[in-house]
Amino acid sequence: MKRLPAVLLFVLGLLAAGAFSGAVIAESTTSTATTTASTTTAAVTTTTTVATTTTATTTATTTTTKAPPVKKPKPKPPPAKKPPRQVTIPRGVRVAGVRVGGLRPTEAVTAVRAAFARPLAVVVDRNKLVLDPTKVASAYVSTAVARARVAPAGTNVSLVVAVRGAPVRAWVAAIHDRFARPAADASLQLRGGAPFITREKVGRTVDAKSLTRRVISALRANTRLPVRVHTKVVSPTITADAFASVIVINRSLNRLYLYSTGKLWRAFPVATGQAIYPTPRGEWHIVVKYKNPWWYPPVQDDWAKGLKPVPPGPDNPLGTRWMGLDAPGVGIHGTDNPASIGYSASHGCVRMQVPDSEWLFDHVDIGTTVFVV
Repeated sequence: MKRLPAVLLFVLGLLAAGAFSGAVIAESTTSTATTTASTTTAAVTTTTTVATTTTATTTATTTTTKAPPVKKPKPKPPPAKKPPRQVTIPRGVRVAGVRVGGLRPTEAVTAVRAAFARPLAVVVDRNKLVLDPTKVASAYVSTAVARARVAPAGTNVSLVVAVRGAPVRAWVAAIHDRFARPAADASLQLRGGAPFITREKVGRTVDAKSLTRRVISALRANTRLPVRVHTKVVSPTITADAFASVIVINRSLNRLYLYSTGKLWRAFPVATGQAIYPTPRGEWHIVVKYKNPWWYPPVQDDWAKGLKPVPPGPDNPLGTRWMGLDAPGVGIHGTDNPASIGYSASHGCVRMQVPDSEWLFDHVDIGTTVFVV
């Protein structure tokens, strides 16, 4: 009894399902027939129906035939460019001694320029000076590197350097002025009636022409080895030896003093010129020396008119020795009148005793300074 309602419900369900299925089939058949009829009629009589049908057909076609979108292939990226091959200078190549083998040209230019810009040392005696090459010269570095690129391995390519002569000479002239000092000659003066000798001083100089050539050569060779020079000695023209013997003649005392190296050596009595024929004052020098001279009367003087030359001998007014000065007509000599010694009795010359004149003759030289005071 309990299962009866369930069976009834199942039967009712089947019936309901059958009725629903029949209604659906009938509706489908009717719809198909209507569509066909409509289509035929529309083709003959109305444009509106055709449009409607076309729309329906198009919709059905679009729904059933639409294809999925086609994916476009992605474009391939362009192939990466290969970096240009780096050009290097052959191994072992140098430019003016600078190693550039294996370097790129730009690196080689930098290396050669840096080497050329290094200062050049110049050593004068023990003093070091430096010269900036870039201020006095220009190097054609790029041209040399270009030649190095095609040079065989192990080649030393020369570097053309244009040296400006004017600034180099000016720089060397400044060095010369710094280290050169002129020589000073010895000098002789009379101080307090006695000779005073100032000794000579040795000078120094720099050979400017030689140094200029060496600096230019170093710049052109691109070498930075120090250029070493030494100052040269400049000898004075007059040394203290020139005043080894000095004669001082005092007219008021009628005395002759011989000095050796600035010290009094000997003193002699003499006769000097009369008031009317004075022995000339000043600084003089012995210019000639004669043994056993002839005496010739001075024709320009009135006192000698009518006198004749006297040969060597005991009657010769000059005695046996003559030491002529650069004062015209004046000299130191012996005499045939020894009684005049110690007086102002001569005609301008300086008379000595014959033995004294012979001794003095042997101890002075041509060039000896003679002061007459």
